[in-house]
Amino acid sequence: MGVSHTHDHEDIVYPATIPFVLVHLTGLAAIWTGVTAQALLVAFALYVIRMFAVTGGYHRYFSHRSYKTSRFGQFVLAFLCQSSAQRGVVWWAAIHRHHHLHSDTEHDVHSPRHHGFLYSHVGWIFAPSSAKPDYGTVRDLTKNPEIAFLDRFTYTPAFLLAFGLWLWGGWPMLVVGFFWSTIALYHGTFFINSLAHVVGSQRYLTGDDSRNNFWLALITMGEGWHNNHHHYQSSARQGFKWWEIDMTYYILKALSWTGLIWDLRAPPEAIMRGERPVGRKVVEKVAGELAAAFTVDSYADRVREAWAESHKVEDLTEFARKARGQLEERLAEMSLPHLPTIPEIREKAEEMFSETPSLDAIVYRAHELLALAVAAHVCDQALAAA
Repeated sequence: MGVSHTHDHEDIVYPATIPFVLVHLTGLAAIWTGVTAQALLVAFALYVIRMFAVTGGYHRYFSHRSYKTSRFGQFVLAFLCQSSAQRGVVWWAAIHRHHHLHSDTEHDVHSPRHHGFLYSHVGWIFAPSSAKPDYGTVRDLTKNPEIAFLDRFTYTPAFLLAFGLWLWGGWPMLVVGFFWSTIALYHGTFFINSLAHVVGSQRYLTGDDSRNNFWLALITMGEGWHNNHHHYQSSARQGFKWWEIDMTYYILKALSWTGLIWDLRAPPEAIMRGERPVGRKVVEKVAGELAAAFTVDSYADRVREAWAESHKVEDLTEFARKARGQLEERLAEMSLPHLPTIPEIREKAEEMFSETPSLDAIVYRAHELLALAVAAHVCDQALAAA
């Protein structure tokens, strides 16, 4: 049975969606304003420039600090970011850092696994929980007065850009040059939150659903190598292989030659080869997913069947009457028959996950979790009989 995500859609503040919907409807005004070649060229240029601002600014600089720049350069970059009309850089970075802390868990604000595709693509933006993220994670940004000031005037850069385009080229330039490129930019960015956690391949075991997707990498200037990014978040480079096109990184590299930015962080070779063991948090999460791939009910039934001719079930039932609180602990100490073997669990893990040096740790932990789950199920049955 599929997971219902109805409750997620219920927390959307629908009046807050009105400006977003109006932006999309404004794009239809081209029917009356007309579409010029000049406006189309400007729309394409603004998409590329502002997509770089999103990927190289909002994401790789303000969220992950993957390179350094001057204080003035930081302000210019923040202004350019906010010309994309994707809220302030402090808000954007706070949301994104929270995403990495809780990626594809129930606490992730835009996880397709837990909230559904549409909500993770756009719905979450209009939920009250997204309006005020944890700014404690972005103190490195809020302590900068210029950045904090700009963040308070969230949409001013976008408004100034739109107004300037209108003065320059009239209504076609405003509708096509600004609104069309802004709409395309919205959904190009949003696809990383939604589609990049659903469609693509996983080179690395990251404990989440992040994927590498060539087509998304093209339209987002490199962000589509999302599994790479979740494997090593602080890298300015997200296309780890020579053939993984990462236009944002190429631009950052060129800017570093001019001295405008410096200290671009890169993943160590061992990291790119996948030789680094994953952290305990990932082991625990992945082991839980692996254990859940086995049907606990059927194994609990097998345990009871195996013990049917012995006195163990009767002993458990009698023990349950006397000391319910200690029952599960006692059962866990018993040798449970008919559980999957370590080789069987390993085979399942190799089917489910990318290659990792932490496979042994994951398999043994999954075996422990499965044994505990089966023990708990048998306990419930014994308590019910008590």
